[in-house]
Amino acid sequence: MKFSFKEKKDLFFAGIMISLAFAILLSGGFRLNLNSNFLIIFVIAFFTAGIGFLLHELMHKYFAIKYGLFGEFKAFYGMLWLAILFSFFGFIIAAPGAVFIKGRITKERNGKISLAGPMTNLILALIFLVLILFLDSEGIFRMFLKFGFTINSLLAAFNMIPAGLFDGKKVYDWNKKIYFISLIIAIGLFVLSFIV
Repeated sequence: MKFSFKEKKDLFFAGIMISLAFAILLSGGFRLNLNSNFLIIFVIAFFTAGIGFLLHELMHKYFAIKYGLFGEFKAFYGMLWLAILFSFFGFIIAAPGAVFIKGRITKERNGKISLAGPMTNLILALIFLVLILFLDSEGIFRMFLKFGFTINSLLAAFNMIPAGLFDGKKVYDWNKKIYFISLIIAIGLFVLSFIV
């Protein structure tokens, strides 16, 4: 895959800013205490939420290119700043950016390209779940695994909303059976993340 300088910059800043938003959220929002733990929490947020987001977007681009289309990620800086702002209030509404696709695209290919992102988050969530179940982890490492499982299952479920510009809308329009199977798995894993 080839990336323009602007695309690299957008991916870098979107990954950092979304990680920062989750780090602020995990650190207590307005009760944030910038002590030595914040850096650890930021690293956890980056390797769970940040990487989950980046891989999600890169898979959209990969499948677009695989189908002979042009795909380029563009960050939504206004939404990234809002995500950081909202994180101080204890929640995050994030639309950090999207892969814009050009070329002749069918409904099936659009559905498959759109599904690639949430499927990436589901695979990451399952990896974190397996590590939780098979490693006798405690403390900060368990927190890392648990957050990775929760956030990636949430990212998958959230992106499967069947409306607007969400991935779910394009998957639903292409194949309703695949849409509902994917949605049920994503929601199921997200609910499970509160139990394990």
